[in-house]
Amino acid sequence: MNRSILSPEVQAYIADQLNADVHRIALSKSQFPLVSGQELASQIAARKRSEKKLPTWFGKTQIYYPALISIEQSSSEATAAYKSTLLKGDQVIDLTGGLGVDSYYFGKAAKTVIHCEIDQELSEIAAYNAEILGANNISFLHKDGIEYIKTRATQTGTVYVDPARRSAAGKVFLLKDCTPNIVANLDVLLSKAERIIIKTSPLLDISAGVRELRNVSEVQVISTRNECKELLFIIDKGYTGAIKITSVAINATIKKLSFLESDIESTDLVQKGLSEYLYEPDVALLKSGKFNAIASRFGLQKLDVQSQLYTSDDFKAEFPGRIFRITDSVSITNLKKQKDLMGNVIVRNYPDKPERLVKQFKIKSADEAFLIFTKVYNQGYILLKANILQYY
Repeated sequence: MNRSILSPEVQAYIADQLNADVHRIALSKSQFPLVSGQELASQIAARKRSEKKLPTWFGKTQIYYPALISIEQSSSEATAAYKSTLLKGDQVIDLTGGLGVDSYYFGKAAKTVIHCEIDQELSEIAAYNAEILGANNISFLHKDGIEYIKTRATQTGTVYVDPARRSAAGKVFLLKDCTPNIVANLDVLLSKAERIIIKTSPLLDISAGVRELRNVSEVQVISTRNECKELLFIIDKGYTGAIKITSVAINATIKKLSFLESDIESTDLVQKGLSEYLYEPDVALLKSGKFNAIASRFGLQKLDVQSQLYTSDDFKAEFPGRIFRITDSVSITNLKKQKDLMGNVIVRNYPDKPERLVKQFKIKSADEAFLIFTKVYNQGYILLKANILQYY
């Protein structure tokens, strides 16, 4: 950690160069004797990346930024703040603390937080930034989190871990192949904590994760702006009941919807005709895999057996996802007769790509109008003209 980066002159330069070419800066001779061009470029790139993801860090002067990859791999403030509502007990141990975003928000909900980080420089950076941010109830340990918890004599409320999902062979998709190996160390963690929260990639299959673990009480799928961000496995000591699958869409408001993993999907939910409103679920809701249960929960019907679009005569603002009002429907055979088609093209359960359709039918863009190419039960492939009423 080069503290010369924190000098007023260097900080002013970094703030002034946020939109500059960082590659040029990295290759140029630095005007600061104690700070290299590469260090300046790294700070600028990381700060720029933090602007929307970590606005508290971005908005504070004297923040020291780690390598860009640490920013990219960290939780966003929005997801970290939400996860702080899931804690049990007065103390949290963050086994893979990293930049410290999760620990910072855990500290707002728990009395004490222990931040473990195996990388010495990253541990120092996180500790320094916490001081700048006024987070004074977090202890920073430059230690392997698993080894640390093995040596603890006392219990804690919650253990949080975000295992690395890369190996020498590339990305991995099983928990046992991540670092640290939570599957192999689950007995140790359960002996020391009332609750374990495991953050994984949203690419991980929920059923596969559940099979690798035990005492799972809930799996939460978290999205922001219709982008799946995290999959959380929540393990509670001694829990043997039904597992909840919860979608969490974090936008201007938070919309949550829970199902039981064991719920049997009904098959009698196909729509016999179009209604006025069209519903497209948030990606977190789709990741739950409960496609027909979604329809049952909101009193909707599916457009087709293989479709994840839904329809209803009623407007349901509590629905987590986009809602459209259908203004017209056109069969594909009559589509060539349409003149001056305008709208944002969406393709769902339809055998073509948006860019090809735009070119084929000379479709012009529009702000609030949408052209939805899809399939409707007993009608085949169809174009729906619609206006959007609710975004994510």
